[in-house]
Amino acid sequence: MTEDKRKVVLPGQLLGEVSRQKAGHGTFIEDGKIFSQRFGVLNDHGEYLDVVPLKGKYSAIEGDFVIGFVIEAMSSSWLVDINAPYPALLHVNEAPWKVEFGETDRYLNRGDAIMAKVLPIDETRKLQVTLNDRNLYKIKGGHLIDVEPSKVPRIIGKKGSMIALLKTYTRCRIFVGQNGRIWIDGPTEGIEKVLEVLRIIEDEALSFGLTKRIEEYLKKDAMDVQ
Repeated sequence: MTEDKRKVVLPGQLLGEVSRQKAGHGTFIEDGKIFSQRFGVLNDHGEYLDVVPLKGKYSAIEGDFVIGFVIEAMSSSWLVDINAPYPALLHVNEAPWKVEFGETDRYLNRGDAIMAKVLPIDETRKLQVTLNDRNLYKIKGGHLIDVEPSKVPRIIGKKGSMIALLKTYTRCRIFVGQNGRIWIDGPTEGIEKVLEVLRIIEDEALSFGLTKRIEEYLKKDAMDVQ
């Protein structure tokens, strides 16, 4: 029997009613009904509905943790590529260092990678990020890979279940950016296993029961190694 798939919806498709649920990211309301704003995967969280795009650039949301690459060091800020349609601004006030005017390149320069957090987004959609939060810093070492932003929820899993499995069975440190960039550091064989599993998750992201299958796969592999 073919396994059930997560529901793929089209722009303008009816998803529900505001009397029952809230309209989330990637949706719009018209005449008390909730419609899809884009072609993507429907995520029904019970209280609200949102639609994650199947492909394309990252759509920034306040509070998201992301991995960015510095594009340019300016006098009192940096421009950062966070895989969104346009760059984000990192002001010196949002960095953990005391940066003198004109000396930003002493701390971060073009090509440097950072773990950052998306700040509130105003009406002009101007993107800003911060490093003033725990576990946010300039990345040194490890490996960086890119995945479709829409696959990130499956890579993390419910309540972090999938990423917890990967960390346990590979002994790697892993940081998953909501913008589709992932940092991995650890033993070579562990990193190779993480990359292998990530490919499986990307290929089967729309199927149910994926976390259980990945756990069985990792357990079997661990037993084979022993």
